[in-house]
Amino acid sequence: METNYSVLFYLKKPKGWTKGPAPIYMRITINGEGKEVSTGRKCEPGRWCSQSNREKGSKESTKLLNIYLDEWEKKVEEAHTLLTKERKEITAFTLKQKFTGNEPKVKVPMLMELFSLHNKQMEELLGIEFEENTLKGYKTTHNHLTAFINARYSTEDVTIHQLDFNFINGFSHYLKTVLRIGQISVAKYIKHLKKIVNNFCIKTRLLDHNPFVEYKNGVKPKERQCLTQEELDHMVRKVITIPRLDQVRDIFIFCCYTGLSYADVKKLRQSEIVKGVDGKQWILTTRKKNGSSSRVPLLEPAIAIIEKYRNYPPCANGFLVLPVLSNQKMNAYLKEIADLCEIAIVLTFHIARHTFATTVMLSNGVPIETVGKMLGHSLLTTTQHYAKIVDVKVSLDTAAVREKYAIT
Repeated sequence: METNYSVLFYLKKPKGWTKGPAPIYMRITINGEGKEVSTGRKCEPGRWCSQSNREKGSKESTKLLNIYLDEWEKKVEEAHTLLTKERKEITAFTLKQKFTGNEPKVKVPMLMELFSLHNKQMEELLGIEFEENTLKGYKTTHNHLTAFINARYSTEDVTIHQLDFNFINGFSHYLKTVLRIGQISVAKYIKHLKKIVNNFCIKTRLLDHNPFVEYKNGVKPKERQCLTQEELDHMVRKVITIPRLDQVRDIFIFCCYTGLSYADVKKLRQSEIVKGVDGKQWILTTRKKNGSSSRVPLLEPAIAIIEKYRNYPPCANGFLVLPVLSNQKMNAYLKEIADLCEIAIVLTFHIARHTFATTVMLSNGVPIETVGKMLGHSLLTTTQHYAKIVDVKVSLDTAAVREKYAIT
């Protein structure tokens, strides 16, 4: 928003003045507020023109004085332009400060100080907006970034004005070569840094350029692994006599047929099993990760598992649906289950979610948009990362074309 100002030169006769040259002052006025500055020059009152605010006459000394005052007026205009570009508040006081060069010294923001501030704010929001694992990731990024700055600049911190393509590319290179970190993790750490820069530097206008504009991480999404229908059926039928493994197998299978993540099945309550629009049982829950709604019709294998554990502690109190162990134990026991079921891939709990998206839903003709809604995704591209189109689905979709071009 443009702020109008006016400049006036006038003679200011000092106290006790009787005759002789009087000091020339400049007054800057904005919205009725005026601030004055001494020009360091004087003029005889009889030679001063109050209409032009300049000295009268054609003497060489008069021309030089008026040129000097013109330069002052131009410098005020330049100071006003700078304040406008810097998007600072423009008052008579701040314009005078800019003109005289007496602006208060502003501390240059430091990158790691802003990163620490971000992590502190995130820690205060644990359980409200963020989870401990999310904070842990940002703390790891903070540690890696501190080590990089120390190695490259021999200091503990850098100003935000040192952020450019070379800095970001150098950090990425350091993670890959010195720390030997995989590309997926490198992309995650760069993403964390980008968030800090966006929220604390660009949106707050501390930086007038985006240092990430030219940077491309080049990492390709890793193909998501999932169980085939044969592997899933084999796991369901497998007789497991060890109670802890049987329990983990059941919860894993439940998520293969519902698409729930570990965090969401762990908090799933019986009150979230409701009658849907079709009169059958549905899961109506909220995703812990992003707060989005997840609505999933329950398939028979999932219903059977719910009934199996209905009277199982801590499900018997009527709150939780399933007795979910810690994520660490679940993944450890899944390795044992994979061996028992002769499953070759490294089995983790999140593979259940991939299996639901691809093997259970997409391979059986459910549209990807519907799968995304059940998974609680807000963007279709997120669902596409989970859902590779398996060969069985491709075969079914192209069967008519193959028949048409078959040689008889």
